Amino acid sequence: MRTSVECRRIRLIGTLVATVTAAGLLLISCGGDGSPPSPTESGKITLTEMDYYSSEPGRSALAKQLTRCGKPAGVTIKRQIVPDLRTKVLQLANSRALPDLILLDNPDLQQLAATGALADLGAAGVKTDGMYPNIVAAGKYQGKQYGVAPGVNQLALYYNTSMLEKAGIKPPATWDELRIAAKKLAQGDKVHGIGFAVPATEEGSFQFESFFFSAGASLKKLDSPEAVSALSLLKDLVASGSAPKDVLSWNQMNVGEQFANGSLAMMINGPWELPLLRKAGMKDFGIVPVPAPAGGTSSGALGGEVWAAGSGGDKSRKAAEVIKCMVSKGNSLEWAKLTNYVPSDPEVAAEFSAAVPAMKTFVETIGSAKSRTAEVGPDYPKYSQALWTAVQAALSGSKSPGAALTDAQKQATQ
Repeated sequence: MRTSVECRRIRLIGTLVATVTAAGLLLISCGGDGSPPSPTESGKITLTEMDYYSSEPGRSALAKQLTRCGKPAGVTIKRQIVPDLRTKVLQLANSRALPDLILLDNPDLQQLAATGALADLGAAGVKTDGMYPNIVAAGKYQGKQYGVAPGVNQLALYYNTSMLEKAGIKPPATWDELRIAAKKLAQGDKVHGIGFAVPATEEGSFQFESFFFSAGASLKKLDSPEAVSALSLLKDLVASGSAPKDVLSWNQMNVGEQFANGSLAMMINGPWELPLLRKAGMKDFGIVPVPAPAGGTSSGALGGEVWAAGSGGDKSRKAAEVIKCMVSKGNSLEWAKLTNYVPSDPEVAAEFSAAVPAMKTFVETIGSAKSRTAEVGPDYPKYSQALWTAVQAALSGSKSPGAALTDAQKQATQ
């Protein structure tokens, strides 16, 4: 969930049980540039596709769905796994050589759409009726639908049921309750009250944004009072010993492992951690929304990928047909069960939640998650880097939260 978040994406694809492994580089040329369709031996059109799902079960599930959806469209699909997908597709976009199909992290979509190398899926007949409005918005650029998500995710608060019961603590819902609970649950270096992942990557921004957006902050103004309050909360948790200083280098997988082995009483993490916890034999945990300020609403960054298509004649139309199939209710539900994503259609999400109770909190809160590009568009990578730089500075003690975010705002708007 590679949000984009390179480490999060790795965590999504790799630890549904494990981490991502190295994948092969691009081996064949890419279509989607308006060139004539390439017939296969069977006479069908061949579409090229790129994604970063290199580990099971996502890898085989995606291959199965692509084959299934290619048949009614009359195409065969040549799939290519590219770990650093964002960098690769931006390079290809400059020469109008994008693949016909791309499954990319949703915050990367607008930057790619801005090159003019993507097909307008709405004009091609791909419908988003009935999907969560925020999920539909994450696939838009300048009013046009360039991406559609088969499923999405966001973060929540996991807690060790026994530890909280022993301490006489209820799962925290507000920031004040979180501060009190995390401090009371901490047992020196043996057990920390809470853990999260804020490394100097998009993954760090993604995690911090759960507190940032819950505070009511806007990416347009990184140094707002609301933003400062969110960063001050995390600084307080680390400074008090409630959270370990390791959060500055941990990724989400590290946090999940620490929670599973009992070194953390609570953690901020996504639904991709559920397979790891099951594998570790951990059943003694609960999941609630990320705490918000008193009177506020829990929110966070919308994670997950969107399907997009390279622009170019008949191939774009065929790619749109495949995407229609990939985001259909049946395939969306299948994908959700394999990846622990929340289906983009509320009806399908409710069905999934009923079948997988551990996903209940994620399903109930997904409608409040925010698109990272909704406010700042293709410039989001600049804002994200400024944000994770500020988090590193504040939590390491080199700057106050206010000073760190003032510098972040200057960095992002230069």
